[in-house]
Amino acid sequence: MQNDDLTTGTMLSHYRALAIPAALGMLFSTLYNVVDIYFAGQLSTEAQAGLAIGFQAFFIMMAVGFGLGSALSALVSNAKGEKNTKATRILVAQGLGFGAIATVTLMILGWFGGPYLIALVSEPGAYRDAALGYFRLLIVALPGFLMAYGGNGILQAHGDSRSMQRALMVAFFANIGLNPLLMYGIPGLWNGLGFNGIAVATVLSQTGVMLFILSRVFRLTVMENLRRDEFVPDLACYKAITEQMLPASTALIVMFVSGFVVQFALKNFGADAIAAYGVALRIEQILLLPVLGMTGALLPIAGQNFGARNYDRVREALFFCWKLGFAISAIAMPLLWFGGAWAMRPFTSDPDVIAIGASYLLVDGFLFPVYMMLFSITSLLQALKRPIYTLWISIYRQGFGVAFFIWVFVALLNFDVWGVWLGIATAVSTGWIMALIVAARVSRTAMGGLRTAVPAE
Repeated sequence: MQNDDLTTGTMLSHYRALAIPAALGMLFSTLYNVVDIYFAGQLSTEAQAGLAIGFQAFFIMMAVGFGLGSALSALVSNAKGEKNTKATRILVAQGLGFGAIATVTLMILGWFGGPYLIALVSEPGAYRDAALGYFRLLIVALPGFLMAYGGNGILQAHGDSRSMQRALMVAFFANIGLNPLLMYGIPGLWNGLGFNGIAVATVLSQTGVMLFILSRVFRLTVMENLRRDEFVPDLACYKAITEQMLPASTALIVMFVSGFVVQFALKNFGADAIAAYGVALRIEQILLLPVLGMTGALLPIAGQNFGARNYDRVREALFFCWKLGFAISAIAMPLLWFGGAWAMRPFTSDPDVIAIGASYLLVDGFLFPVYMMLFSITSLLQALKRPIYTLWISIYRQGFGVAFFIWVFVALLNFDVWGVWLGIATAVSTGWIMALIVAARVSRTAMGGLRTAVPAE
């Protein structure tokens, strides 16, 4: 098992070792969702719209898993940077216990609260019914998602992003086989589950991912002297995990709520607009994968070096991340501007859905480098153990900003669906300016500044 020391060695070698496997893993995760969208589209546009809404509701619960993964990556990497093996092992055990408790709680809350959320952003009809059935079945997959993300955060803190990549690759290929089998059944023997077969396939494959990731965690060198009593909830440790996790999870929840705001605005333009947005988001995610892998790698690299008080190396990690990000943006932006309609066609033959999705991707092309810098600043703030600032940035950009600017363009200026896209763009751009200001001020306090070392406050 890999136990990389990220406080030594070249930045290029660490980013290559962490970012490439992470990006490939996220590629297969996104392609996994693309497969689901494809098979839903074989049924109807309403099925695609139901899939988009049901998954959006499920993502709100998954935010805890993402936040737990970020929290454990930051805390474990800091402890590892300090060369504190005992603290590292205790954080791993406590993090896994915390994740198990959170999973059970969220499954109960989701079962009773999810349908109200779906009803809020949909109209009665076929696509709402599809969303409800899909969401209820996905709740069974929640342990697979949350525990896998928490475990992956632990592995990333140890320089291992390959394990999740391998697990997601296997899950992707399993999903290709399971979706048609569970949807259509076996001719002459079983008629299948229809649309709900997509959700059952997710339950099976994601549970497999969880089991594999946890097996890799327990094979870490730091776990060799693990004791059962280290899993007993420790309030101080749970408090530290919560303080690091809650802002990250809440920021993601705000992001998902923002998605519901967009869905709420789009429902006035019909099911075609909702389906187009769901497909276009998957295309956007595929192009963002290298950026997400790169900015995700920044967290453990900066976290270990911050724990080791090697602040110059933290700065080097950030600016190296930005250089790579701008190079990736130079390739992705023209693809979004000129290839949007082409990218939509494999998922739908509806000309209206294609046109609406291409319009979103056109606007998204201008935002690509902005997203890159926003994601990297989020990783930096988490590595510096100042995650609360990521929450405030998210509340402005994805809470207030998206709702307010969409309202300005659609309600006040009477734009059509373009008003939704321009509202998103304005919120993202102004949020980026806010994030730059926050990053400069926090880094000045935590490590003497972003560019030059000045006396810390």
